[in-house]
Amino acid sequence: MSSLLKEKLHYDKTFDCVQCGYCLPACPTYETMEKETHSPRGRINLVKMVAEGKASVEDLREPIEKCLGCMACTTVCPTNVQYGAIFEGAKQVVDDESEKAKPRKLMEDFFFQTFFPSSKWMNSLGNATWFYQTSGLQKISQQFGLTKRVPLPIDKFETILPSMPSPKERRARVGRYVRKRPSCAKVGFFKGCIMDSVFYKTNQNTMELLLRSGAEVVFPKQQTCCGALHAHSGKVDHSIELAKQNIEAFEEEGFDYIVSNAGGCGARLVEYPHLFEEGSSWHERASAFVSRVKDISEVLMEMDGLLFEKELHRTVTYQPSCHLRNVQKVTDEPLALLKQIPGLTLRELERPEFCCGSAGVYNIVNYEEAMDILDVKMKDVCGVKPDRIVTSNPGCHLQMKLGVEREGLSGKMDAVHLVDLLMEADPQPKY
Repeated sequence: MSSLLKEKLHYDKTFDCVQCGYCLPACPTYETMEKETHSPRGRINLVKMVAEGKASVEDLREPIEKCLGCMACTTVCPTNVQYGAIFEGAKQVVDDESEKAKPRKLMEDFFFQTFFPSSKWMNSLGNATWFYQTSGLQKISQQFGLTKRVPLPIDKFETILPSMPSPKERRARVGRYVRKRPSCAKVGFFKGCIMDSVFYKTNQNTMELLLRSGAEVVFPKQQTCCGALHAHSGKVDHSIELAKQNIEAFEEEGFDYIVSNAGGCGARLVEYPHLFEEGSSWHERASAFVSRVKDISEVLMEMDGLLFEKELHRTVTYQPSCHLRNVQKVTDEPLALLKQIPGLTLRELERPEFCCGSAGVYNIVNYEEAMDILDVKMKDVCGVKPDRIVTSNPGCHLQMKLGVEREGLSGKMDAVHLVDLLMEADPQPKY
């Protein structure tokens, strides 16, 4: 077997796995699929076999494509196996093999090279969705079941999308927000692609919270997609190019913080140094970039600049983003912010670490498997009986809204991003 294939698969890292099985109870796909090949250690063993020529890339395809990439296994591994690197390497090898399917490659090239990295395309998606929602087309589509004819389960998700802002409102956004009083921090806001397209109002609320906390907020226009979807689909080279563009965009000003409000985006940002050779100039620049990357909950807690004045008499539970928890290692800050809201009752999940099944576009391309995982999560949610599920990632947000619908609880329970809930509590500046 070629040394290049072994290098791509991170063959040397597979020997860190001692096949102890500590990862099995932590893995959502192992729990719901009940197959060794769909566990972390099973996948690692398959990677090793492919690298040694004892199995084919095709044998690896399904187990890798059915992996959520939630990284829950890394939090319990006693030997610190670098599962993320092995997983992305396997994704790349599987993707290389898939290049033989030309139609699929053309479609993927459009989405990964043109669509997601483009602010114009993302704004167009948001504006088209706004028109779809406000023109009556959505009602007609639902009445005649038009979206059910699409190959992917789009009909399951289009009904739970948030209301979009008008094109005029999008165009009115400026690139810099400055307080009337002196700022205590300068923040570069990472908008994300799907986050800014579909959850535009959450992004606006994020910037407003930062302003009220005492920050000057800058919106670098040269920023692009974080590259998470690319990396998790085996498009490593594209992910590296996007990382370089983002590093350059945020180097222009001396930011105290680079803030993200999406767990998946933030996780990719903090992994940028791993994309470059140690000692190289890009590795140094990526490390400097990452030293300032923070989740919005971390920054709000560090700045401690808000007083929540409105009582919210609601019962909530917090569904943490896997990548926020397992990669960024942010666990306490969202809960601490929730506890600051007067009148709010917080009930924690029995298994908060269990993935909801969203995982980027996993719940679209692996719908049935994602729903099996979601059903496990919703059993936990229903056990604590909240009327709101608080999330910290756009995919989790939509997935939990879908879970509410699947349980027949629409009108009794809903899902809300942490940022939007904080704004409901009428936060005012302390200083």
